[in-house]
Amino acid sequence: MESNRSGLCLASAAQLLAQHGLLREIIAGEVWTLDAHDLPNSETPFTTITYDTREVKPGSLLFVKGRFDPRFLDGIDDQGLACYVAETDHEDRAAAPGLIVDDVHKAMSLLSAEFFGRPQDSLTVVGITGTKGKTTTDYFTHAILNAFSNGHAAMTSSIAVCLDGKTWEPSHLTTPESLDAFRMMRTAVDNGMKYLVMEVSSQAYKVHRVHGLTFDVGAFLNISPDHISPIEHPTFEDYFHCKRQIIANSRAMVIGADSDHLGLLLQAAEQHDAPTTTFGIDAADGGHESQTRVDMIMTPDPSRKTGFDITFHDDTQSFELDMLGEFNFLNAAAAVAIAHRAGVPFDDPAMHAIERVQVPGRMERFVGNDGLHVYVDFAHNYMSTKALVDEMLRVYGERHPRITLVAGTTGGKAIDRREGIVKGALGRAESFVFTLDDPNFEDPRKICEEMASFVSDESAEVQIIVDREQAIVTAIREAREHADRFNIVLVIGKGHETRNIIDGKTVYWPGDATIVRRELGLN
Repeated sequence: MESNRSGLCLASAAQLLAQHGLLREIIAGEVWTLDAHDLPNSETPFTTITYDTREVKPGSLLFVKGRFDPRFLDGIDDQGLACYVAETDHEDRAAAPGLIVDDVHKAMSLLSAEFFGRPQDSLTVVGITGTKGKTTTDYFTHAILNAFSNGHAAMTSSIAVCLDGKTWEPSHLTTPESLDAFRMMRTAVDNGMKYLVMEVSSQAYKVHRVHGLTFDVGAFLNISPDHISPIEHPTFEDYFHCKRQIIANSRAMVIGADSDHLGLLLQAAEQHDAPTTTFGIDAADGGHESQTRVDMIMTPDPSRKTGFDITFHDDTQSFELDMLGEFNFLNAAAAVAIAHRAGVPFDDPAMHAIERVQVPGRMERFVGNDGLHVYVDFAHNYMSTKALVDEMLRVYGERHPRITLVAGTTGGKAIDRREGIVKGALGRAESFVFTLDDPNFEDPRKICEEMASFVSDESAEVQIIVDREQAIVTAIREAREHADRFNIVLVIGKGHETRNIIDGKTVYWPGDATIVRRELGLN
């Protein structure tokens, strides 16, 4: 059960918010004040904190955030509410004092950290951002740090959460709400963890889920247009600006030397006095920005489909992954650079923990008895789709594979993905099957029709099968009909996910891998 590690109370909460320029005033009935001591019980510690009115108990501090319906506060005093934090007063519905602030998300992050006793101060905290590769790099980095610390590394990701170095539970957000993040950190510290590795989304900075949190090591992997929509980021500039806030909030940085706008990233690191390690593919190939120093160089080994070398200063280490994906070599190099910045010697055996990592829904391979290869992957934009198809041709190109792409995309956001996904496979995939993938309030058929309109290759087969299960089954069965060719079916977009968002509601989905296993007879 959670406990108030700092003795956070009305008075100390108001003081902390005032120190950060967030407090407007405290309202309790007719009393409007800046001094919490004008109110009774101002030094009484809160018993719990929450952003869900259903969880309010005697002594609770409640954060009123988002699209909040004030009617949820009806009867809240009977539940024992001690105080609420909000951007507007609710004295008409709650007798408890309100801490009125300029930004409730910033306030929640600061107060949550304090309530849980600033657990980040007892951990080496790593934050990883980038348009693609965050989850895989997160898993790789955690594996290294967990091996180095003998099982004392925690991790949060868009797939799973591990707070004791060994037990995994499903995750729901790329970056958790700040209150949940600091609760997880508290649990990790109480479990004896020394490290915490977490993915950091652009939305985490957009809505201040990591406000006030300084990473011991931050990583910026890459950047390309994504999440551009009226409800996410209005422009690429806004998306990029939010993502690179990790630089201003990290003590040290790891940056991909192949990233677009590398010069700006390095300028930001210098501006914020963050010592930086760069990583990239063969600096000698001329692919990096002019005069860029590449500290950790990854060199693929053509003789090994999953093998590569990493050179750091005058030392070279060889690695062999348990995952396909040349782009994963770069994710592995990022993880090695991050772990080194976190204190792991480059030649430590723990670095080779990456060789045993498998990530659900990331390059997950299934092979039927007839040799049909099906990959389930989270690829959901131009950059990741292109990288996936590139990898198929790198590994299987000499077999002249017939590639089928099963894909959909989200409704109401990231509109540019509709063309990007198609563009990433265009001219290489011979068959496209467009289907449902989190359409939300949009008509999934219209999304599919829009995606189909971008297939300019007249020789490519194009189908729209809205039912996702039927789309996967059809793609596999039609691939089998081309037995004279080596066939690969790529089922992309959902990865490990077991839900679809339809008409604003979460609808259960058994998962792409489940359907693939059943159709291939692998269950």
